[in-house]
Amino acid sequence: MVRELREQDVQCSIAQAASVIGDWWSLLIVREVTRGHRRFDDLLRELGISRKVLTERLKHLVDHGVLAREPYQARPVRHEYMLTETGWALAPTLISMQDWADRWLLGDGSSTGAPRAGGTEVARVHALLGTKVPAPLVLPAGAPRPAQLDAVADAAVTILFTYPSTGLATSLPPDWDQVPGAVGCTLENRLFRDRHPDLTAAGIAVHGVSTQRPDEQAAFAAAESIPFPLLSDMDLHLAAALRLPTFRAGQDLKLKRLILVIDRSRTIRHVIFPVLDIPVAITEATNAAHTLR
Repeated sequence: MVRELREQDVQCSIAQAASVIGDWWSLLIVREVTRGHRRFDDLLRELGISRKVLTERLKHLVDHGVLAREPYQARPVRHEYMLTETGWALAPTLISMQDWADRWLLGDGSSTGAPRAGGTEVARVHALLGTKVPAPLVLPAGAPRPAQLDAVADAAVTILFTYPSTGLATSLPPDWDQVPGAVGCTLENRLFRDRHPDLTAAGIAVHGVSTQRPDEQAAFAAAESIPFPLLSDMDLHLAAALRLPTFRAGQDLKLKRLILVIDRSRTIRHVIFPVLDIPVAITEATNAAHTLR
């Protein structure tokens, strides 16, 4: 049950937050709604929770403005639960918790842009195969022009690749080149750029995603003549929706490098992670995209 705040905790913001999302089930419900499981029966299945507890926790989250109920069926009336702006603001909290556990509970505490030995990141990413990217999932695009774009293009196939940070970023920490798996983002963008005309002719879209600011992405795209959208997941909405692996560089969370091939129904049909050889991975992704047309 959700605890009432003690008098001495009323002015503590940590205690206030814990009173809303500190309960085990409340936090996992937010996780699942972020992943696109918005209906009562879907949440029951994903969480293995009792109907009584789920009903109570959903009401608690709606009452506190984290979720909103929206009807999707008239007779009988049925609702699904959508994240509000307040709810989406918890995405960085979810990913920070995931990153902390990946690094300190399932890893050795080191910072790495590559999968952690003995960790669960590889299994978690490959479990995305056959699942759908939630819709809508709109991110700011800094290039080739400022816009708000869906993470999955309106195309027969979308190749979505995530990367830590391009070389033009202004916020790279000291010793960035020494972080395993961090370097190579510029090469990856260039290779997709060179293949872009053939991919476009085949009805295959390419989207790059990092946690960089849109203005940094725009500067990089202009310098490198990148023709496809570079989306900013600086608010970690995509990372939370797909539970993507991250690593901390300084105070910033960066996405680890991976590639997803997604069909028009938003179903993930091919996963490449880890990306150890960038040219080989890009060839694999483009071949997989062509087979889905």
